[in-house]
Amino acid sequence: MTSVETEAPPGTVGTFVRELRERHPDLEVLAPGSGTTRYRYDAATAKGAAAEAGHPGPAVVLPVNAEQVQAAVRLAAGLGFSVVPRGAGTGLSGGASAGEDQVVVSTEKMAAVVEISPLDEVAVVEPGLINAELNARLKPYGLFYAPDPASYDISSIGGNIATNAGGLRCAKYGVTRESILALDVVLADGSLVTVGHRSIKGVTGLDLTSLFVGSEGILGIVVRATVRLRPIPVARKTVTVFFDSTAEGAAGLAAITLSPVRPAAIEFFDTPSLANIDRHSGSELRGRGAALILIELDGYGIEEQAADLAAALTARGGRVTAETDDDGIRLWELRRNGRGLPEGQWYIGEDIAVPKSQLPKVYEAFPALEARFGVNISAVSHAGDGNLHPLITKDIGPGDDPAQPPAALADAATELVRVALALGGTVTGEHGVGTIKQEWAALELSGRIRQAQHAIKASLDPHGLLNPGKAI
Repeated sequence: MTSVETEAPPGTVGTFVRELRERHPDLEVLAPGSGTTRYRYDAATAKGAAAEAGHPGPAVVLPVNAEQVQAAVRLAAGLGFSVVPRGAGTGLSGGASAGEDQVVVSTEKMAAVVEISPLDEVAVVEPGLINAELNARLKPYGLFYAPDPASYDISSIGGNIATNAGGLRCAKYGVTRESILALDVVLADGSLVTVGHRSIKGVTGLDLTSLFVGSEGILGIVVRATVRLRPIPVARKTVTVFFDSTAEGAAGLAAITLSPVRPAAIEFFDTPSLANIDRHSGSELRGRGAALILIELDGYGIEEQAADLAAALTARGGRVTAETDDDGIRLWELRRNGRGLPEGQWYIGEDIAVPKSQLPKVYEAFPALEARFGVNISAVSHAGDGNLHPLITKDIGPGDDPAQPPAALADAATELVRVALALGGTVTGEHGVGTIKQEWAALELSGRIRQAQHAIKASLDPHGLLNPGKAI
Protein backbone atom coordinates (compact mmCIF):
# COMPACT_ATOMS: atom_id res chain seq x y z
CA MET A 1 0.00 0.00 0.00
CA THR A 2 1.30 3.50 -0.79
CA SER A 3 0.04 6.95 0.07
CA VAL A 4 0.15 10.15 -1.94
CA GLU A 5 2.98 12.02 -0.23
CA THR A 6 4.16 15.63 -0.30
CA GLU A 7 6.92 17.35 1.61
CA ALA A 8 5.50 17.87 5.10
CA PRO A 9 5.67 21.32 6.69
CA PRO A 10 7.32 21.36 10.14
CA GLY A 11 4.90 20.45 12.91
CA THR A 12 2.62 18.34 10.71
CA VAL A 13 2.14 14.62 11.10
CA GLY A 14 4.34 14.21 8.04
CA THR A 15 7.22 15.24 10.29
CA PHE A 16 6.48 12.23 12.44
CA VAL A 17 6.49 9.96 9.38
CA ARG A 18 9.81 11.29 8.14
CA GLU A 19 11.57 11.08 11.50
CA LEU A 20 10.24 7.61 12.31
CA ARG A 21 11.44 6.30 8.94
CA GLU A 22 14.86 7.84 9.48
CA ARG A 23 15.26 6.43 12.98
CA HIS A 24 13.71 3.02 12.27
CA PRO A 25 14.08 2.12 8.59
CA ASP A 26 12.88 -1.44 9.28
CA LEU A 27 9.51 -0.19 10.59
CA GLU A 28 6.72 0.12 8.02
CA VAL A 29 5.18 3.59 8.11
CA LEU A 30 2.50 4.91 5.77
CA ALA A 31 2.20 8.64 5.19
CA PRO A 32 -1.20 10.33 5.39
CA GLY A 33 -2.98 10.22 2.07
CA SER A 34 -5.48 8.39 -0.10
CA GLY A 35 -3.71 5.09 0.56
CA THR A 36 -4.59 5.20 4.26
CA THR A 37 -8.22 6.30 3.97
CA ARG A 38 -9.57 3.01 5.32
CA TYR A 39 -7.79 3.71 8.61
CA ARG A 40 -10.07 6.70 9.19
CA TYR A 41 -12.93 4.38 10.08
CA ASP A 42 -13.98 1.28 11.94
CA ALA A 43 -16.99 -0.86 11.03
CA ALA A 44 -19.36 1.52 12.80
CA THR A 45 -18.17 4.73 11.15
CA ALA A 46 -17.38 3.36 7.69
CA LYS A 47 -20.93 3.97 6.51
CA GLY A 48 -20.17 7.68 6.71
CA ALA A 49 -17.13 7.33 4.47
CA ALA A 50 -18.98 8.42 1.34
CA ALA A 51 -19.80 11.76 2.94
CA GLU A 52 -16.07 12.33 3.52
CA ALA A 53 -14.87 11.19 0.12
CA GLY A 54 -11.56 12.76 -0.75
CA HIS A 55 -10.37 13.20 2.82
CA PRO A 56 -6.87 11.78 3.29
CA GLY A 57 -6.29 9.07 5.83
CA PRO A 58 -4.04 9.32 8.89
CA ALA A 59 -0.40 8.35 9.23
CA VAL A 60 -0.21 4.61 9.90
CA VAL A 61 2.47 2.60 11.68
CA LEU A 62 2.53 -1.19 11.18
CA PRO A 63 4.83 -2.60 13.88
CA VAL A 64 5.79 -6.25 14.08
CA ASN A 65 6.91 -6.28 17.73
CA ALA A 66 6.56 -4.44 21.01
CA GLU A 67 9.81 -2.50 20.53
CA GLN A 68 8.48 -0.96 17.33
CA VAL A 69 5.24 0.01 19.08
CA GLN A 70 7.32 1.69 21.77
CA ALA A 71 9.38 3.57 19.18
CA ALA A 72 6.29 4.88 17.42
CA VAL A 73 4.57 5.94 20.64
CA ARG A 74 7.69 7.61 22.04
CA LEU A 75 8.21 9.68 18.92
CA ALA A 76 4.53 10.63 18.69
CA ALA A 77 4.61 11.70 22.34
CA GLY A 78 7.77 13.69 21.81
CA LEU A 79 6.27 15.53 18.84
CA GLY A 80 2.87 15.94 20.49
CA PHE A 81 0.81 13.83 18.07
CA SER A 82 -2.08 11.75 19.32
CA VAL A 83 -2.06 7.99 18.73
CA VAL A 84 -5.05 5.84 17.78
CA PRO A 85 -4.52 2.13 18.55
CA ARG A 86 -6.18 -0.17 16.02
CA GLY A 87 -6.73 -3.89 15.67
CA ALA A 88 -8.72 -5.34 12.77
CA GLY A 89 -11.00 -2.31 12.48
CA THR A 90 -14.17 -4.33 13.09
CA GLY A 91 -15.33 -2.27 16.09
CA LEU A 92 -18.90 -1.04 16.28
CA SER A 93 -18.55 2.15 18.32
CA GLY A 94 -16.10 4.39 16.47
CA GLY A 95 -13.29 3.53 18.86
CA ALA A 96 -10.67 3.19 16.11
CA SER A 97 -11.68 6.16 13.96
CA ALA A 98 -8.83 8.56 13.22
CA GLY A 99 -8.20 11.93 11.60
CA GLU A 100 -5.52 12.93 9.11
CA ASP A 101 -3.57 14.73 11.86
CA GLN A 102 -3.30 11.59 13.99
CA VAL A 103 -1.05 8.53 14.06
CA VAL A 104 -2.66 5.10 13.85
CA VAL A 105 -0.66 2.29 15.42
CA SER A 106 -2.12 -0.85 13.88
CA THR A 107 -1.27 -4.20 15.46
CA GLU A 108 -2.52 -6.19 12.45
CA LYS A 109 0.98 -7.59 11.74
CA MET A 110 1.53 -8.70 15.34
CA ALA A 111 -0.40 -11.94 15.02
CA ALA A 112 1.79 -14.65 16.54
CA VAL A 113 0.82 -17.41 18.95
CA VAL A 114 3.85 -17.15 21.22
CA GLU A 115 3.07 -20.13 23.44
CA ILE A 116 0.43 -22.75 24.16
CA SER A 117 0.66 -24.48 27.54
CA PRO A 118 -1.84 -27.34 27.92
CA LEU A 119 -0.82 -28.01 31.54
CA ASP A 120 -1.35 -24.39 32.59
CA GLU A 121 -4.34 -24.06 30.24
CA VAL A 122 -3.02 -20.75 28.92
CA ALA A 123 -1.80 -19.30 25.65
CA VAL A 124 0.38 -16.26 25.10
CA VAL A 125 -0.63 -14.37 21.97
CA GLU A 126 -0.05 -11.12 20.12
CA PRO A 127 -2.92 -8.66 19.69
CA GLY A 128 -3.33 -8.89 15.92
CA LEU A 129 -4.23 -12.58 16.05
CA ILE A 130 -7.74 -13.23 14.75
CA ASN A 131 -10.05 -14.84 17.28
CA ALA A 132 -10.97 -17.75 15.00
CA GLU A 133 -7.32 -18.39 14.13
CA LEU A 134 -6.47 -18.78 17.81
CA ASN A 135 -9.08 -21.51 18.20
CA ALA A 136 -7.86 -23.23 15.04
CA ARG A 137 -4.37 -23.34 16.56
CA LEU A 138 -5.71 -24.62 19.88
CA LYS A 139 -7.87 -27.43 18.49
CA PRO A 140 -5.06 -30.04 18.23
CA TYR A 141 -4.45 -29.56 21.96
CA GLY A 142 -8.10 -30.22 22.84
CA LEU A 143 -8.45 -26.65 24.11
CA PHE A 144 -10.41 -23.56 23.12
CA TYR A 145 -10.57 -19.84 23.88
CA ALA A 146 -14.11 -19.14 25.05
CA PRO A 147 -14.94 -15.53 24.06
CA ASP A 148 -16.58 -15.62 20.63
CA PRO A 149 -18.02 -12.34 19.36
CA ALA A 150 -20.16 -12.68 16.26
CA SER A 151 -17.20 -11.23 14.36
CA TYR A 152 -14.88 -13.97 15.66
CA ASP A 153 -13.63 -14.81 12.17
CA ILE A 154 -12.51 -11.23 11.41
CA SER A 155 -11.93 -9.53 14.78
CA SER A 156 -8.59 -9.57 16.58
CA ILE A 157 -7.76 -10.58 20.13
CA GLY A 158 -6.42 -7.09 20.80
CA GLY A 159 -9.66 -5.50 19.64
CA ASN A 160 -11.65 -7.99 21.71
CA ILE A 161 -9.59 -6.97 24.74
CA ALA A 162 -10.01 -3.26 24.00
CA THR A 163 -13.81 -3.53 24.07
CA ASN A 164 -14.13 -6.42 26.54
CA ALA A 165 -15.97 -8.21 23.76
CA GLY A 166 -18.69 -10.68 24.64
CA GLY A 167 -20.34 -12.96 22.15
CA LEU A 168 -22.56 -15.98 22.13
CA ARG A 169 -20.93 -18.15 24.80
CA CYS A 170 -21.02 -15.48 27.51
CA ALA A 171 -23.96 -17.23 29.14
CA LYS A 172 -21.62 -19.93 30.44
CA TYR A 173 -18.04 -18.73 29.96
CA GLY A 174 -18.22 -14.99 30.53
CA VAL A 175 -16.91 -12.05 28.51
CA THR A 176 -13.31 -11.40 27.45
CA ARG A 177 -12.28 -10.11 30.89
CA GLU A 178 -12.88 -13.55 32.42
CA SER A 179 -10.35 -15.08 30.01
CA ILE A 180 -7.49 -12.58 30.33
CA LEU A 181 -4.81 -13.35 32.92
CA ALA A 182 -2.02 -10.93 32.00
CA LEU A 183 -1.18 -8.19 29.52
CA ASP A 184 1.95 -6.51 28.21
CA VAL A 185 1.03 -2.89 27.50
CA VAL A 186 2.83 0.07 25.95
CA LEU A 187 1.88 3.24 27.82
CA ALA A 188 1.58 6.76 26.46
CA ASP A 189 5.23 7.58 27.21
CA GLY A 190 6.44 4.50 25.33
CA SER A 191 7.23 2.45 28.43
CA LEU A 192 6.38 -1.26 28.41
CA VAL A 193 4.65 -2.70 31.48
CA THR A 194 3.21 -6.07 32.46
CA VAL A 195 0.02 -6.37 34.48
CA GLY A 196 -1.58 -9.53 35.84
CA HIS A 197 -0.03 -12.97 36.22
CA ARG A 198 0.11 -16.35 34.59
CA SER A 199 -1.52 -18.12 37.52
CA ILE A 200 -5.29 -18.46 37.75
CA LYS A 201 -5.30 -16.80 41.17
CA GLY A 202 -3.48 -13.63 42.16
CA VAL A 203 -4.55 -10.63 44.23
CA THR A 204 -1.32 -8.65 44.58
CA GLY A 205 -2.08 -4.96 44.21
CA LEU A 206 -4.93 -3.40 42.26
CA ASP A 207 -6.46 -5.38 39.40
CA LEU A 208 -4.95 -3.37 36.56
CA THR A 209 -5.51 -6.19 34.07
CA SER A 210 -9.26 -5.73 34.35
CA LEU A 211 -8.75 -1.98 34.09
CA PHE A 212 -7.02 -2.28 30.72
CA VAL A 213 -9.58 -4.78 29.41
CA GLY A 214 -12.40 -2.69 27.97
CA SER A 215 -10.45 0.58 28.10
CA GLU A 216 -10.72 1.06 24.31
CA GLY A 217 -7.09 2.04 23.82
CA ILE A 218 -7.19 5.18 25.97
CA LEU A 219 -4.81 3.80 28.62
CA GLY A 220 -2.26 1.85 26.59
CA ILE A 221 -1.65 -0.42 23.61
CA VAL A 222 -1.77 -4.15 24.32
CA VAL A 223 1.19 -5.91 22.68
CA ARG A 224 0.86 -9.36 24.26
CA ALA A 225 -1.83 -11.22 26.18
CA THR A 226 -1.84 -14.31 28.38
CA VAL A 227 -5.26 -15.87 27.89
CA ARG A 228 -7.05 -18.59 29.79
CA LEU A 229 -8.06 -21.73 27.90
CA ARG A 230 -10.64 -24.42 28.51
CA PRO A 231 -11.06 -28.03 27.37
CA ILE A 232 -13.13 -28.48 24.24
CA PRO A 233 -16.45 -29.95 25.46
CA VAL A 234 -16.92 -33.66 24.87
CA ALA A 235 -20.23 -32.96 23.13
CA ARG A 236 -22.32 -30.08 21.83
CA LYS A 237 -26.00 -29.99 20.92
CA THR A 238 -28.17 -27.29 19.37
CA VAL A 239 -31.74 -26.95 20.61
CA THR A 240 -34.40 -24.68 19.09
CA VAL A 241 -37.52 -23.51 20.87
CA PHE A 242 -40.20 -21.72 18.84
CA PHE A 243 -43.09 -19.71 20.27
CA ASP A 244 -46.20 -18.11 18.81
CA SER A 245 -45.27 -14.54 19.74
CA THR A 246 -42.34 -12.42 20.81
CA ALA A 247 -43.91 -11.89 24.23
CA GLU A 248 -44.35 -15.63 24.83
CA GLY A 249 -40.79 -16.33 23.75
CA ALA A 250 -39.31 -13.61 25.95
CA ALA A 251 -41.31 -14.86 28.92
CA GLY A 252 -40.16 -18.42 28.19
CA LEU A 253 -36.53 -17.45 28.80
CA ALA A 254 -37.17 -17.59 32.54
CA ALA A 255 -37.68 -21.36 32.30
CA ILE A 256 -34.02 -21.78 31.33
CA THR A 257 -32.75 -19.81 34.31
CA LEU A 258 -35.02 -21.71 36.70
CA SER A 259 -33.93 -25.08 35.31
CA PRO A 260 -30.77 -26.90 36.46
CA VAL A 261 -29.28 -26.58 32.97
CA ARG A 262 -26.66 -23.95 32.12
CA PRO A 263 -26.35 -23.68 28.33
CA ALA A 264 -23.21 -22.36 26.68
CA ALA A 265 -25.25 -19.98 24.51
CA ILE A 266 -28.82 -18.68 24.60
CA GLU A 267 -29.93 -16.42 21.73
CA PHE A 268 -33.38 -14.89 21.36
CA PHE A 269 -34.98 -13.67 18.12
CA ASP A 270 -38.19 -11.65 17.96
CA THR A 271 -40.66 -11.81 15.06
CA PRO A 272 -39.16 -9.05 12.87
CA SER A 273 -35.65 -10.47 13.31
CA LEU A 274 -36.76 -13.89 12.07
CA ALA A 275 -38.45 -12.25 9.06
CA ASN A 276 -35.27 -10.28 8.34
CA ILE A 277 -33.11 -13.41 8.36
CA ASP A 278 -35.53 -15.23 6.07
CA ARG A 279 -35.51 -12.34 3.56
CA HIS A 280 -31.76 -12.01 3.61
CA SER A 281 -30.72 -15.67 3.78
CA GLY A 282 -33.56 -17.60 2.18
CA SER A 283 -34.28 -19.52 5.38
CA GLU A 284 -37.76 -20.45 6.61
CA LEU A 285 -37.54 -19.73 10.32
CA ARG A 286 -40.68 -17.61 10.43
CA GLY A 287 -42.69 -20.57 9.23
CA ARG A 288 -41.73 -22.46 12.39
CA GLY A 289 -42.91 -19.74 14.78
CA ALA A 290 -42.98 -16.06 15.67
CA ALA A 291 -40.07 -16.13 18.15
CA LEU A 292 -37.05 -18.36 18.60
CA ILE A 293 -34.76 -19.28 21.46
CA LEU A 294 -31.60 -20.82 19.98
CA ILE A 295 -29.58 -22.80 22.53
CA GLU A 296 -26.23 -24.54 22.57
CA LEU A 297 -25.61 -27.19 25.21
CA ASP A 298 -22.18 -28.62 25.85
CA GLY A 299 -20.32 -31.00 28.11
CA TYR A 300 -21.11 -34.33 29.73
CA GLY A 301 -24.65 -35.61 30.23
CA ILE A 302 -25.83 -33.67 27.23
CA GLU A 303 -28.89 -35.86 26.64
CA GLU A 304 -29.96 -35.33 30.25
CA GLN A 305 -29.44 -31.59 29.85
CA ALA A 306 -31.54 -31.57 26.70
CA ALA A 307 -34.34 -33.56 28.35
CA ASP A 308 -34.50 -31.28 31.39
CA LEU A 309 -34.49 -28.19 29.22
CA ALA A 310 -37.16 -29.56 26.89
CA ALA A 311 -39.44 -30.30 29.83
CA ALA A 312 -39.01 -26.79 31.26
CA LEU A 313 -39.60 -25.00 27.97
CA THR A 314 -42.45 -27.20 26.79
CA ALA A 315 -44.26 -26.31 29.99
CA ARG A 316 -43.98 -22.65 28.91
CA GLY A 317 -45.56 -23.34 25.52
CA GLY A 318 -42.37 -23.76 23.51
CA ARG A 319 -41.95 -26.20 20.64
CA VAL A 320 -38.61 -27.83 21.36
CA THR A 321 -36.41 -29.53 18.76
CA ALA A 322 -32.99 -31.11 19.24
CA GLU A 323 -31.39 -30.20 15.91
CA THR A 324 -29.05 -32.39 13.88
CA ASP A 325 -25.40 -31.40 13.83
CA ASP A 326 -25.68 -30.03 10.28
CA ASP A 327 -28.82 -28.06 11.04
CA GLY A 328 -27.19 -26.71 14.19
CA ILE A 329 -24.22 -25.42 12.23
CA ARG A 330 -26.56 -23.74 9.78
CA LEU A 331 -28.60 -22.11 12.54
CA TRP A 332 -25.56 -20.65 14.28
CA GLU A 333 -24.29 -19.34 10.98
CA LEU A 334 -27.66 -17.62 10.48
CA ARG A 335 -27.30 -16.11 13.94
CA ARG A 336 -23.87 -14.71 13.18
CA ASN A 337 -24.29 -13.62 9.58
CA GLY A 338 -27.89 -14.20 8.52
CA ARG A 339 -29.35 -10.74 9.05
CA GLY A 340 -29.26 -8.10 6.33
CA LEU A 341 -28.94 -4.35 6.72
CA PRO A 342 -32.10 -2.37 6.01
CA GLU A 343 -32.63 -1.19 2.44
CA GLY A 344 -34.43 2.08 1.77
CA GLN A 345 -34.39 2.88 5.49
CA TRP A 346 -32.41 4.91 7.97
CA TYR A 347 -31.25 2.80 10.87
CA ILE A 348 -29.47 2.82 14.21
CA GLY A 349 -28.11 -0.29 15.93
CA GLU A 350 -27.80 -0.47 19.69
CA ASP A 351 -26.01 -2.65 22.23
CA ILE A 352 -27.93 -2.25 25.48
CA ALA A 353 -27.94 -4.78 28.31
CA VAL A 354 -30.27 -5.34 31.25
CA PRO A 355 -30.53 -7.92 34.03
CA LYS A 356 -31.74 -10.96 32.15
CA SER A 357 -34.97 -11.10 34.17
CA GLN A 358 -35.86 -7.73 32.60
CA LEU A 359 -35.53 -8.79 28.96
CA PRO A 360 -39.30 -9.23 28.46
CA LYS A 361 -39.90 -5.66 29.66
CA VAL A 362 -37.53 -4.27 27.04
CA TYR A 363 -39.42 -6.06 24.28
CA GLU A 364 -42.71 -4.88 25.82
CA ALA A 365 -41.48 -1.29 25.44
CA PHE A 366 -41.01 -1.51 21.67
CA PRO A 367 -44.62 -0.89 20.50
CA ALA A 368 -45.02 2.34 22.49
CA LEU A 369 -41.68 3.65 21.22
CA GLU A 370 -42.61 2.73 17.65
CA ALA A 371 -45.90 4.62 17.92
CA ARG A 372 -44.30 7.62 19.62
CA PHE A 373 -41.43 8.13 17.18
CA GLY A 374 -42.77 6.59 13.96
CA VAL A 375 -40.05 3.95 13.78
CA ASN A 376 -39.76 0.15 13.73
CA ILE A 377 -37.77 -1.70 16.39
CA SER A 378 -36.55 -5.27 16.52
CA ALA A 379 -33.84 -7.01 18.52
CA VAL A 380 -31.74 -10.14 18.67
CA SER A 381 -30.44 -10.85 22.16
CA HIS A 382 -27.69 -12.72 23.93
CA ALA A 383 -30.45 -13.77 26.27
CA GLY A 384 -28.18 -15.71 28.61
CA ASP A 385 -26.68 -12.46 29.88
CA GLY A 386 -29.35 -9.87 29.03
CA ASN A 387 -27.51 -8.19 26.14
CA LEU A 388 -29.81 -6.91 23.37
CA HIS A 389 -28.89 -5.67 19.91
CA PRO A 390 -31.89 -3.55 18.91
CA LEU A 391 -32.25 -2.29 15.36
CA ILE A 392 -34.28 0.92 14.96
CA THR A 393 -35.39 1.78 11.43
CA LYS A 394 -37.43 4.42 9.63
CA ASP A 395 -38.44 4.43 5.97
CA ILE A 396 -36.77 6.91 3.64
CA GLY A 397 -39.62 8.60 1.79
CA PRO A 398 -39.72 10.19 -1.68
CA GLY A 399 -37.72 13.39 -1.63
CA ASP A 400 -35.94 12.54 1.61
CA ASP A 401 -32.17 12.91 1.78
CA PRO A 402 -30.76 9.49 2.73
CA ALA A 403 -27.77 11.21 4.35
CA GLN A 404 -29.99 13.22 6.70
CA PRO A 405 -31.84 10.90 9.10
CA PRO A 406 -34.67 12.55 11.02
CA ALA A 407 -34.23 13.47 14.67
CA ALA A 408 -36.95 10.98 15.59
CA LEU A 409 -34.59 8.10 14.87
CA ALA A 410 -31.93 9.24 17.34
CA ASP A 411 -34.61 10.28 19.82
CA ALA A 412 -36.10 6.78 19.73
CA ALA A 413 -32.64 5.27 20.28
CA THR A 414 -32.01 7.53 23.26
CA GLU A 415 -35.37 6.69 24.78
CA LEU A 416 -34.64 2.99 24.41
CA VAL A 417 -31.36 3.57 26.25
CA ARG A 418 -33.35 5.24 29.02
CA VAL A 419 -35.60 2.18 29.19
CA ALA A 420 -32.56 -0.04 29.67
CA LEU A 421 -31.12 2.20 32.38
CA ALA A 422 -34.45 2.33 34.21
CA LEU A 423 -34.42 -1.47 34.32
CA GLY A 424 -30.97 -1.57 35.92
CA GLY A 425 -29.08 -1.93 32.65
CA THR A 426 -26.35 -0.24 30.65
CA VAL A 427 -25.89 1.62 27.36
CA THR A 428 -23.37 -0.90 26.01
CA GLY A 429 -23.01 -4.56 26.80
CA GLU A 430 -20.03 -5.44 24.61
CA HIS A 431 -19.34 -2.98 21.77
CA GLY A 432 -17.90 -0.18 23.89
CA VAL A 433 -18.56 3.56 24.01
CA GLY A 434 -16.07 4.81 21.40
CA THR A 435 -17.24 8.07 19.87
CA ILE A 436 -20.79 7.02 19.10
CA LYS A 437 -22.20 6.37 22.57
CA GLN A 438 -20.63 9.07 24.71
CA GLU A 439 -23.85 11.04 25.15
CA TRP A 440 -25.60 7.87 26.23
CA ALA A 441 -22.78 6.97 28.61
CA ALA A 442 -23.30 10.35 30.28
CA LEU A 443 -26.84 9.23 31.12
CA GLU A 444 -25.46 6.22 32.98
CA LEU A 445 -22.33 7.47 34.73
CA SER A 446 -22.49 10.01 37.53
CA GLY A 447 -20.37 13.14 37.39
CA ARG A 448 -18.13 11.88 40.18
CA ILE A 449 -17.51 8.56 38.46
CA ARG A 450 -16.72 10.28 35.17
CA GLN A 451 -14.30 12.52 37.05
CA ALA A 452 -12.61 9.45 38.51
CA GLN A 453 -12.30 7.85 35.09
CA HIS A 454 -10.66 10.96 33.67
CA ALA A 455 -8.28 10.99 36.65
CA ILE A 456 -7.23 7.41 35.90
CA LYS A 457 -6.71 8.33 32.26
CA ALA A 458 -4.59 11.34 33.27
CA SER A 459 -2.43 9.25 35.60
CA LEU A 460 -1.36 6.98 32.74
CA ASP A 461 -1.61 9.46 29.87
CA PRO A 462 -1.17 12.97 31.33
CA HIS A 463 -1.06 14.67 27.92
CA GLY A 464 -4.11 12.84 26.57
CA LEU A 465 -2.30 11.41 23.56
CA LEU A 466 -3.81 7.90 23.44
CA ASN A 467 -7.11 7.68 21.54
CA PRO A 468 -8.37 11.10 22.62
CA GLY A 469 -12.10 11.73 22.50
CA LYS A 470 -12.98 8.05 22.85
CA ALA A 471 -14.64 5.93 25.57
CA ILE A 472 -14.88 8.56 28.34
